[in-house]
Amino acid sequence: MEAIKEMEESKTKQQLFSKEDLKKLIVPLLFEQALAITVGMADTVMISSAGEAAVSGVSLIDMFNNLIISVLAALATGGAVVTSQFLGAGKKEDACKSAKQLIVSSVCITIGISILVMVFCNGIISLFFGKIEADVFHNAVIYMMISALSFPFLALYNSCAALFRSMGNSQITLKVSVVENIINIGGNALGVYVLGLGVAGVAIPSLISRAVAGFILYHLLKNPSNEVHLLKEKFRIDWPVIHKIFYIGIPSGIENGIFQLGRVIVVSIIAGFGTVQIAANGVANSLDSMGCIVGQAMNLAMITVIGRCVGAGDSGQVRHYTKKLLKITYVCTFVVNSIILLCLPWILKCYGLSPETTQLSYILVMIHNGMAMFLWPASFVLPNMLRACNDVRFTMVLSIFSMFMFRIGFSYIIGVNMGYGAIGVWIAMVLDWIFRVICFVSRYLSGHWLKTAELKDNR
Repeated sequence: MEAIKEMEESKTKQQLFSKEDLKKLIVPLLFEQALAITVGMADTVMISSAGEAAVSGVSLIDMFNNLIISVLAALATGGAVVTSQFLGAGKKEDACKSAKQLIVSSVCITIGISILVMVFCNGIISLFFGKIEADVFHNAVIYMMISALSFPFLALYNSCAALFRSMGNSQITLKVSVVENIINIGGNALGVYVLGLGVAGVAIPSLISRAVAGFILYHLLKNPSNEVHLLKEKFRIDWPVIHKIFYIGIPSGIENGIFQLGRVIVVSIIAGFGTVQIAANGVANSLDSMGCIVGQAMNLAMITVIGRCVGAGDSGQVRHYTKKLLKITYVCTFVVNSIILLCLPWILKCYGLSPETTQLSYILVMIHNGMAMFLWPASFVLPNMLRACNDVRFTMVLSIFSMFMFRIGFSYIIGVNMGYGAIGVWIAMVLDWIFRVICFVSRYLSGHWLKTAELKDNR
């Protein structure tokens, strides 16, 4: 009888997320990621009409912005993990309290970052990009100053969006994202084509759209019918909760920030290979991002689902949903990348490239998308399972080591010293993936995450 009861309880626990729940969480995330990539491509097309100096200024500052954005996303991830764990444990009041702690702390920190960026704007540009032409530098300063103003609003949006996802409600974030991007695209068209504001015509709509999106989600979080909502009580700093958020967020922020710096270094390596290889690398990057849409969405879903399981104190469900989400990611990633590779000759014709650049772009996309089908989910989605189990220091140290040892180190060895150019850099990237897969899968199988999540092995 006891055995039967245990089986029934196990079946009940496995229904923490039904198929319908996962569908409601994952599908909007997929559309949201696809929308972000599509709008990013549209932005590039629009700013190109403002001249090469504008394009160069925006592209340079976007590298820096991506570093800041990745750090802000990591803080939001920390909040999402903590809130998801509270919900999984049935502590809804604590989940609501943690929501305000996340929003206030992330916005305050980001205001400080914005002030520093605006004060030291010229120095930051010179430090990161060295001596650049005067007109490019001028455009870069304008774009960075306006972008810095938008960081607190982006932090507000990221925090609120993470909280809605922790509730399993990604439909709200998708709808608000659509509104945000309509404002952004419409504002870009007005600022660039009608008002002729150049770089400012792209930066100001981004500022406005981020502010609108952030305040909309903040207002929606006040609704007490939400599983997680902002309490009306007077705000007080709750250091234990802040510590939990930062325990996840700070290592993830360091990891993300160094990863973005590593990408800048890799781009600088490729820049020394000539125009053909730079152009091929740019085209390949745009197609690669399409192949990783599913994985990026599942990264967010993994935090919510596994965080809930950890909060519920059930290691069996952690294993069950980790395998389930990875399986979905592998199947979808295989399908998407197979379609891209099959259609690649026709896709590349749309870019109007020279035969040499087209051939190199073809090889680079084949390397990335072909290997991504086998390596990307375990390399980038699985680590989020570990982060949701509080195993953040391992993922941080491993990712940083792998970035410098393989992606950067072997880029010099294979790309520069052995003369393989951009192809060598992309081979180094695959070596980075292989090392990450070996280490993260081994970590998962070792069960060390049970200790960091304070779970019992109830297999």
